[in-house]
Amino acid sequence: MIIQLKEDISEKQKDLLKAEVNQIGYKITEVKTQLGDYLVGIGKKEFDIRKIGKKEGIKDIHIVSDEYKLVSKKWKVNPTSIDLGDGVCIKDGDMAIIAGPCSIESEQQIRKIIQHLKENGIKMMRGGVFKPRSSPYAFRGLGIEGLQLWYNLAKEEGIKIVTEVMQVSQIEEMYPYTDIYQVGARNTQNFNLLDELGKVDKAVMIKRGISGTIEELLQSAEYVFSGGNEKLILCERGIRTYERASRNTLDLNAVPILKSKSHLPVIVDPSHGIGIREFVPQMALAGVMAGADGIIYETHEIPEKAYSDGQQTLDFEQSALLADWIRKTFALRKKFELL
Repeated sequence: MIIQLKEDISEKQKDLLKAEVNQIGYKITEVKTQLGDYLVGIGKKEFDIRKIGKKEGIKDIHIVSDEYKLVSKKWKVNPTSIDLGDGVCIKDGDMAIIAGPCSIESEQQIRKIIQHLKENGIKMMRGGVFKPRSSPYAFRGLGIEGLQLWYNLAKEEGIKIVTEVMQVSQIEEMYPYTDIYQVGARNTQNFNLLDELGKVDKAVMIKRGISGTIEELLQSAEYVFSGGNEKLILCERGIRTYERASRNTLDLNAVPILKSKSHLPVIVDPSHGIGIREFVPQMALAGVMAGADGIIYETHEIPEKAYSDGQQTLDFEQSALLADWIRKTFALRKKFELL
């Protein structure tokens, strides 16, 4: 169960409430976030929730049978919106576009990509400064100095930054320069990292694990929420299957399923999902029609010269076309939803 507490609940009222719920046979965990104060009860004994709901200090009470409680749609019907400030939001009923390179490479590269984004009305830029690579000899990012440079250039133009955090020690040093912490597929079940991101008052986008189930993705989000951070975004980026014709298998089934199970916004990453440049636009548009709240894709002035993932990266001309197609396809989807 989830018990939403009133803002003015006293410690005495809270202690009495915990004691009564424990007597019923439920283990209680208190969760405080930026937006609310909750008691999460874990147990299986059936009881009349009206008995608890009448207690002083309670705003509402919900029975949630899912293993993941706080990210479940069973208690929070209204979708969560992620407000990044300056009019930039990721929310249900809208279409966020996030674009940028796989890796941040240089000041010149950053300036060119920011200019491209501005010309196409894109207000969020993705990019990696700490790069987890399969080979230890491959380019592994510019580190915190690269992030600081990127932040200063992006801030001048009103561009929000989405970048990957790989370990707990990076969270604090990245904090002043990051708008959305990205948890990559390799770290989706790095529970120490998820716990620490729960203590941060900034948005966190969690990518689905490379072999992860939908349930496991939601449980990863639950770790962050239960740690105190409600600013969460789910990302479908493809999973590893027996198919070898593409980099991954982009599971677009996950989009409507996640939207039905959780109140959190859902983003689709077609670049990693298929890993083949010429097919990224088709999969992006398929993600829009599947019900995604946003698309995140890779772009670079000259993909063939990109330090990483050039084979799945769009050039600026392709990116401009895709951004336009995404908006037009989303408008078409909205018409279907009205039928």
